[in-house]
Amino acid sequence: MDYLSSLNEPQYEGVVNTDGPAMIIAGAGSGKTRVLTYRIAYLMKERGVDPFNILALTFTNKAAREMRERIEAVVGNDARNLWMGTFHSVFARILRAEADRLGYPSNFTIYDTDDSKSLIKAIVKDFGLDDKVYKPNVVLNRISGAKNRLVSWQEYTGNPLYQADDDTSQKPEMGRIYKTYCLRCFKANAMDFDDLLFNTNVLFRDHTDVLNKYQHRFKYVMVDEFQDTNVSQYLITKKLAAVSQNIAVVGDDAQSIYAFRGANIENILNFEKDFPDLKVIKLEQNYRSTQNIVNAANSVIDKNKGQLKKTVWTANGEGSQIELIKSVSDNEEGRFVASAVFERKAQDSYSNSDFAVLYRTNSQSRAIEEALRKAGIPYKIYGGLSFYQRKEIKDLMAYLRFTINTDDEQAFRRIVNLPKRGIGVTSVEKMVVAAFEHDIPLWEVLTNIEHFLPGRAANAVRDFVTLIKSFKIYVESKDAYETANHIAKNSGLLKELYDDKTIEGLNRYENVQELLNAIKEYVETPEVEDKSIGSFLQEVALLTDQDNDNDGNTDFVTLMTIHSAKGLEFKNVFIVGLEEDLFPSQMMLSSRADLEEERRLFYVAITRAKENLYFSYALSRYRFGRLLNCEPSRFIEEVDPSYIRVNTRYGSREPKLSRSFEAPGVSSRYARNLVHSKLKEVKKPPSYHKPSADFAPSDTSKLAEGMKVEHPKFGFGKVSKMDTQGANRKAKVIFEDFGEKTLLLTFAKLRIVD
Repeated sequence: MDYLSSLNEPQYEGVVNTDGPAMIIAGAGSGKTRVLTYRIAYLMKERGVDPFNILALTFTNKAAREMRERIEAVVGNDARNLWMGTFHSVFARILRAEADRLGYPSNFTIYDTDDSKSLIKAIVKDFGLDDKVYKPNVVLNRISGAKNRLVSWQEYTGNPLYQADDDTSQKPEMGRIYKTYCLRCFKANAMDFDDLLFNTNVLFRDHTDVLNKYQHRFKYVMVDEFQDTNVSQYLITKKLAAVSQNIAVVGDDAQSIYAFRGANIENILNFEKDFPDLKVIKLEQNYRSTQNIVNAANSVIDKNKGQLKKTVWTANGEGSQIELIKSVSDNEEGRFVASAVFERKAQDSYSNSDFAVLYRTNSQSRAIEEALRKAGIPYKIYGGLSFYQRKEIKDLMAYLRFTINTDDEQAFRRIVNLPKRGIGVTSVEKMVVAAFEHDIPLWEVLTNIEHFLPGRAANAVRDFVTLIKSFKIYVESKDAYETANHIAKNSGLLKELYDDKTIEGLNRYENVQELLNAIKEYVETPEVEDKSIGSFLQEVALLTDQDNDNDGNTDFVTLMTIHSAKGLEFKNVFIVGLEEDLFPSQMMLSSRADLEEERRLFYVAITRAKENLYFSYALSRYRFGRLLNCEPSRFIEEVDPSYIRVNTRYGSREPKLSRSFEAPGVSSRYARNLVHSKLKEVKKPPSYHKPSADFAPSDTSKLAEGMKVEHPKFGFGKVSKMDTQGANRKAKVIFEDFGEKTLLLTFAKLRIVD
């Protein structure tokens, strides 16, 4: 058991306590992946558990792949027999095996977001509705939210409360769109991502024999990143573990940041209610970051009321203080980032890949990109257009999908006239409508086209049908690569791209060749048992953002939203745009629950850093086409000032903190929102000191111990200690009602009382 010798005591507990329910609360950088992988290895190697009886659920294929490799290093090739993967990939596997129970064929198509939006767009058009009101994004989010709460279209359309909500939002046809969307997907033998969870719940609810089979197969159930699970995911997991009770969940409530995707933090906060015999193990030692970074993160997350208490600590060195930078504008902020990267690389021999720039919204990348480009520093935007989202790739993939599933409406729409074969949009609509109105498969319409479409268009459709039939022969007898290569050549796609001699055309042609290379590599991978094109299509359909590979160059500065950064780490991290209404977002100020999620997002950003961390804000920023004045984020003030130092080499002037605080870290606007909120669970924040009528911040350059001061929110107090070392002037003040506070004088608004 040499592999266990490297574990600390709580990690060891998390590995060897395998019987009964367990919750492993893992602080940032505490080695949770090691615990989860060694726990599985321990079950197999020391307890003799068959890998086919172990289910491990993750949120990315990359995480599952890395865990499997680690387990394989301990137990050998038997690790390949584990049921391990993302929720969606594991449940898709179960659904394919049991598809007939739900009326689907086993080769159902998995629609991606673009397919879903395209279908919604078509439905909105068919209904003659305003596409500016019923935007595909908005409609899809509404449908997705319903499915993740396990609300079927039948329940949705039959519940007057949902209708009332839609009437209020001036979208009264939402229920009818939801119903039609589901029926069209079913007719196309397609499921979207949410259906993979929704239909698994339906399968287990309506077919107890199927549920019983998997309950007895999976004797040990493990869930990674448990704080990110939604209602649907948790219900499936709980059902699967109901017989054995051997369920282990690993997560950190402080890193629950995906409520907008349906993640329910209550799953982890209330887990003990469902499993009263729960054993709770806390991983509190951080192996990633310096003491300054860990302590700063702790000082922030302590402000949240809804949390599982833990004390994260580290044995790493103290490290540098967090550098706080203020800039006149977002462009100046970009120049600071580029300059700091350049200097750090020169002084400390860092690579570009040691740096990450994190921001709240994607639009903030523009100024950073421009500055890095001018400085000649290579960068990559994480979460940009992935390889499989490029048009030419989606075109060939649609041909492959339709060959497998000839009822796939979205794939059909994409390829029926690509390359052009004289089948117009009107003809396409007639065929799709005919299939829907006659309640027959789309393929039946195509193979009997003379009954539905006259003239030359019908002849073109017959030629298309003949082409697809020839492709089907390849699917039945050839592997994925031979099939894809044949279809790419004989569909006319490759020739059309090859004939385009522009630089863009050449790039598109090379991209398709790269796809064929990827399929060949898939076929030649020994671990892949099913080498069919259907198997490859499922693999691609279930890719997550973190599974997209780069283009071969790995030495670049990473630019990404904080949401995308969870689970990653970098030696140097810049958190930019730390301004009110940007971070925290203006949309997250209507309730304490929303604000606490934003604070958890800030905590995640801080804990990505290993060695050096920068906070940055601008005094003005272009947003929504206008130049806006900005105020520093309340989150800066929530960090204990002893862990921050102001960077004076950049930036132009001191910030003006013009807002009047009514509570620590709570702006007056936020307090007003709370008071007027209709959310019953939100309580009015406590009343704080009301500043004197003549209150005006004093020049604190001559502030000294013993002086009496007034603070706009803490009231009156006396200076007990001054710290004037370096650029950061701090004062310890004992307030009459709030006790001792350490204030960074750059930010604190103090009136010296005569």
